[in-house]
Amino acid sequence: QVQLVESGGGLVQPGGSLRLSCAASGFTFRFYAMAWYRQAPGKQRELVAGISSEGSTNYADSVKGRFTISRDNAKNTVYLQMNSLKPDDTAIYYCHARRIVGAYWGQGTQVTVSS
Repeated sequence: QVQLVESGGGLVQPGGSLRLSCAASGFTFRFYAMAWYRQAPGKQRELVAGISSEGSTNYADSVKGRFTISRDNAKNTVYLQMNSLKPDDTAIYYCHARRIVGAYWGQGTQVTVSS
């Protein structure tokens, strides 16, 4: 049974930090590219950050310099460190796993940035 389980979301003040985690099971994690997407109300789901099986990373311009994606293959876990959070970062954040053929989605975790 393939599972991607996100955790670490919550309510934070502008300028604050959160670390999201995505625990993977049911597939060979180290072979998959991993990513974080987010979806805000009334908007399309967008790519936030990605990390390849080799460890190379890419980021949306809106989060570059503030967010860091990383992976720990020994723990089958991908992380998103989110610093200097802004209200526009408010969204449901989804974990994603991809190979050339096939992909999986997590259920999402809510991040709310508000005073």
